[in-house]
Amino acid sequence: MAGELTTIARPYAEAAFAHAKESGRIDAWADALTLLATVTSDPHMAAQIGNPTVPRERIRDLLLEICGDALAAGPANLVRLLADNARLAAIPEIARLFEERRVADQGVRHVLVRSAFEVEDAQRSALSDALAKRLGAQVDLSFEIDTALLGGLEIRAGDFVIDHSVRGKIKQLAHALQF
Repeated sequence: MAGELTTIARPYAEAAFAHAKESGRIDAWADALTLLATVTSDPHMAAQIGNPTVPRERIRDLLLEICGDALAAGPANLVRLLADNARLAAIPEIARLFEERRVADQGVRHVLVRSAFEVEDAQRSALSDALAKRLGAQVDLSFEIDTALLGGLEIRAGDFVIDHSVRGKIKQLAHALQF
């Protein structure tokens, strides 16, 4: 389901980004999409969006009313388009993909590093330098501790994944033994 939502959201996010860049309003669009994602992610609003008995026009009007003047014409038109196409549930994913595209456009790649243990500052610096060289861009690293990895690291930058965790090695071994 998550992959399907990404497939649905990607063309909207790309079109929104292209329009935002062309009009020089990338930050305003990012703010508007963040607001829309926050509103549509609210459990009560998400339930209404997912309820087939609630007219899409009613939810569209409610979203536009809640966001009010915080939505410029472009993002408001996106809400209308999404409502017309029954795609309002994709707004949080559109916002995520838009932000990913915005960061990439600035020449910065967001990289999530999961490790079983705390990564020391010297290791963080070396990892940042190595990833910047490998990805050919500045990197913005964020770190998470995930004890389920058992040891090692898991690195994610969009679709790019390096899994050097003990858990990953065990999965590879288990897969190899099935043949």
